[in-house]
Amino acid sequence: MLEHRFEDFNLNPELNIRLNQKGYQKPTEIQDKAIPMIMKGHDVIGIAGTGTGKTAAFLLPVINRLMENQTDQYALVVTPTRELANQIADEFKSFTKGLGLFYTSLIGGNRVDASLKSLSRKNHIIIGTPGRLIDMVKRGALKLENFKVLILDEFDRMLDMGFLEDVAFLEQKMKSKEQTLLFSATMEASQQAQVTKMTNDPVMVKAGKGTQNTGAIAQEVIKVPSGQKKIDFLKHIINQEDQQKIILFCETKRKVDLIHKTLNQASITTDMIHGDKTQKAREVALRKFKNGKIQVLVATDVVARGIDITDIALVINYEVPRNYNDYVHRIGRTGRAGKSGRAITFLD
Repeated sequence: MLEHRFEDFNLNPELNIRLNQKGYQKPTEIQDKAIPMIMKGHDVIGIAGTGTGKTAAFLLPVINRLMENQTDQYALVVTPTRELANQIADEFKSFTKGLGLFYTSLIGGNRVDASLKSLSRKNHIIIGTPGRLIDMVKRGALKLENFKVLILDEFDRMLDMGFLEDVAFLEQKMKSKEQTLLFSATMEASQQAQVTKMTNDPVMVKAGKGTQNTGAIAQEVIKVPSGQKKIDFLKHIINQEDQQKIILFCETKRKVDLIHKTLNQASITTDMIHGDKTQKAREVALRKFKNGKIQVLVATDVVARGIDITDIALVINYEVPRNYNDYVHRIGRTGRAGKSGRAITFLD
């Protein structure tokens, strides 16, 4: 049961007006629990399913603080994927238009000179992926000494071995850090020591069961019928969906390329996203998918986090994900914002 209304958080009145304009009628569970703790200055670990409003849960207190005192270089938000960084930037922009608050998004794939130019201007919040952030630090264009707040979105991914050293490098540069906010749908037990090391007496807040998506997602496991090719069975399922939006996950970039080509040859409108695609190509594919110009987005796990599209009807795991957490994040692309969705996982 929710304990608060947005009015109870003592947010700036202008921010409350913007919440109303955006249709935010009441806080989600993670917002209800996390926002008061963040505004009191606590370090917070927020665990909640995808599509439950985690981004606003950490952005609103940061924006509110900046409306009281426009401190330059106040918060650093670090994400594992470009798409998630863009989503957070879009949400920050939607809340702060006309308020004189500025951000820079630093992601791989964008021109380095554009990043350098953006950093030369006033910025209150920096949002980015580790590689580009570290590059800007080493070039001397991004100085982290005065940043007060460190936010890791999808921190379970940020604290695994692929990003752990990068996060440690960035945190070490934040000499004035006063608060750490960690948000994700899942948390590995093996990461507890690292979480303890980088936080100060953190408050753990969970929404629901934490690792479960709150939307109604009907989950199916399907073994391809004997004598039928997997790709033909896939095309049959897609054709039953009456042009509703589908995300199709594959384990490798090569398999994404192959499935994309095969579905297009079968007159199924698709595009694809994986790590070898240019940033422009990834943004074009995502925009086409959002606008309904393609039915199927074929992708690796780079879009398992940070794709906030509320009308995805079906997620298909063409191959079984490597672990349960990857599965949770993948199926969380459907059933968002309280809507129902479906997830199908193929077994060979």
